[in-house]
Amino acid sequence: MLIKQPSDIPSSEITPEAIYKARREFMRGAMSVAALGIGMSAAPRVLAEPAHVAEAEVKGPDWLKQQIASAKAAQTQLTESLTPYEHVTGYNNFYEFGYNKTDPAANAHTLTAHPWTVEIAGEVAKPGTYTLEDLLKGVALEERVYRLRCVEAWSMVVPWIGFSLADLIKRVEPTGNAKFVAFTTLERPSEMPEQKSRFSTIDWPYREGLRMDEAMHPLTTLAVGLYGKVLPNQNGAPLRLVVPWKYGFKYIKSIVKIEFTEKQPKTTWSMLAPDEYGFYANVNPQVSHPRWSQAEERRLPSGLLKPNIIPTQLFNGYAEQVAHLYKGMDLRKFY
Repeated sequence: MLIKQPSDIPSSEITPEAIYKARREFMRGAMSVAALGIGMSAAPRVLAEPAHVAEAEVKGPDWLKQQIASAKAAQTQLTESLTPYEHVTGYNNFYEFGYNKTDPAANAHTLTAHPWTVEIAGEVAKPGTYTLEDLLKGVALEERVYRLRCVEAWSMVVPWIGFSLADLIKRVEPTGNAKFVAFTTLERPSEMPEQKSRFSTIDWPYREGLRMDEAMHPLTTLAVGLYGKVLPNQNGAPLRLVVPWKYGFKYIKSIVKIEFTEKQPKTTWSMLAPDEYGFYANVNPQVSHPRWSQAEERRLPSGLLKPNIIPTQLFNGYAEQVAHLYKGMDLRKFY
């Protein structure tokens, strides 16, 4: 089955980043998204400027840089402009490094992201502890340009570098009992300051999960880079999940364990606030967060005087590819 990535986005309308021109040649577009007002009732208004991240600060082993540099260019087509590099890398949620949007860029330099290992466990024929190099051996990385929609009602368009999670799943051979895939983030309080804070309400480490058919979907990606560069620490180095039709809190960062389970795994936000954050977390403009509407989103870059407010799309614009996964499900109940 042919899967378009990511859906219906014409390449004639991409706006490239200056730092990205040397690696990929995109066509400039004339289309712009008009601001639609600021009528998101009670929606969060996080308008902080992104932290500045110098290119030289992004570190990684030479073999990974070379593999990322040889990644296949995106064959996708976009209607939206790419979000500037400084926003993608300087405006983040990574609570292990702080709760303000600029905290991860300021504090994540403490993380030792290389070398790295990932434990594969559970209902699988080939469990074990794999180095990142093992996981990427023989993998043809791809550039995948996806929308990212945060549950806080802001959004980005990001050129990730990665590969299909399905490729890894096939290699480790899950058994017939594997119905879900559970992910765990690194727990290292010596390098992740909020993990040792006595004021934290999060039960570390951060955990997420997908149903097996969601994990096997061709759009579901394990990312190791963005904008043609090694993934910065604040963006979840060295390995993070990208599931473009779901809210961003599902995009678990700095993955150290992937476990195949028969039962639905517990996930961090659904344990903290189950009435606000469900297991599925599919983007749905018709299902509001208890404290704000999800009908619209603030596309970065955006400012107080020039808010870039756009309508939110069902499944973040990927309904054509993924709606069949939820056929017959009550999307208000399984939010």
